[in-house]
Amino acid sequence: MSTEQSVDSRESLATPSLATPPLVTPLHDRHVALGARMVPFAGYAMPVQYPAGIIAEHKWTREHAGLFDVSHMGQAALIGPDHATTAAALEALIPADILNLGLGRQRYSQLLTDDGGCIDDLMVQRGPDAAEDGRLGLVVNAGRKAVDYAHIAGRLPGNVRLETYPERALLALQGPEAEAVMVRLGAASAAGMAFMAVGTATLAGIAVEVTRSGYTGEDGYEISVPAGDAGALWDALLADPSVKPIGLGARDSLRLEGGLCLYGHELDETVSPVEAGLVWSIQKRRREGGGFPGFARIRAEIADGPKRVRVGLLPEGRAPAREGTAITTPDGRPVGIVTSGGFGPSLNAPVAMGFVEPAFGGPGTELALIVRGKPLAARVAALPFVPNRFKR
Repeated sequence: MSTEQSVDSRESLATPSLATPPLVTPLHDRHVALGARMVPFAGYAMPVQYPAGIIAEHKWTREHAGLFDVSHMGQAALIGPDHATTAAALEALIPADILNLGLGRQRYSQLLTDDGGCIDDLMVQRGPDAAEDGRLGLVVNAGRKAVDYAHIAGRLPGNVRLETYPERALLALQGPEAEAVMVRLGAASAAGMAFMAVGTATLAGIAVEVTRSGYTGEDGYEISVPAGDAGALWDALLADPSVKPIGLGARDSLRLEGGLCLYGHELDETVSPVEAGLVWSIQKRRREGGGFPGFARIRAEIADGPKRVRVGLLPEGRAPAREGTAITTPDGRPVGIVTSGGFGPSLNAPVAMGFVEPAFGGPGTELALIVRGKPLAARVAALPFVPNRFKR
């Protein structure tokens, strides 16, 4: 989950909006002071890169700890009388097993249309405090906040309500040195958190909510903090020599190397979780029992196979294949389309993802990408391109 439109196409990010002025996050002035190139993104002015550049930021995150401002994301919660009631209300909208989500755990899922397409992908959090056991936290994509909130609120039972938290900021600290940074700043409990754990901590003297997660393929944390404390926390994190600020450009290249879906590219209201390769996010109880929108389609696709599958693609040469590039067989028959593509700094080569007919989805399958009107040889690659390093 995370960003809604790709930053693999720098031109599209640099085009200013002609409608309303973009919103800003609580850290906007700090990005400007650091020399960031700011661009309109999902309705916000966001840093696409800092002076070091996207490749340097990408590599720093892989080797040390990168700090991302993701305060444009939507933070919300469902509030009900008890966990079972709130979980049932949410399970009527998404295919994940929330009833059996443990205290202090987080789960990835999708908000589905009646036809099984993805309205959005989101994170669902059950906090560690049993005294708040009717509460489920949500993190949704920035560009889908209004759609998501209206969809959810309009479908809740009378004893469950949606609360939104625009007054909170969200930071992501990602990379192999993230844990050590958290400990140095006073959050010793962060070291004991497993992947997808949810907890609270005091970080640089500031009370925060923490999950051990992120969208880079690296170990790390997402840190929810009151907007008024976001600047002080950002400054404290950047004061650590292991940490550098990272923009949307490197966030996109990291998630692409990690084989992670991006809403508006690999996911939209026509794409099912099965087509997107996300069956792992639908637990057995839900795959068998249903009770969520689009269950008939999803059950049939699991049993019989979908009509298209998401694949990784490794183009030959150095030319990247961007979103919308046609995918064909070597003899020219169209079999799919690229949904995300760009340069993979860790591989020092172009990478892409897209959808193809299932017969052409096996790793090693030779295909062609039509770049500037000419076929570029490529082959299907297993995802992720770079092995993830989530804390297990």
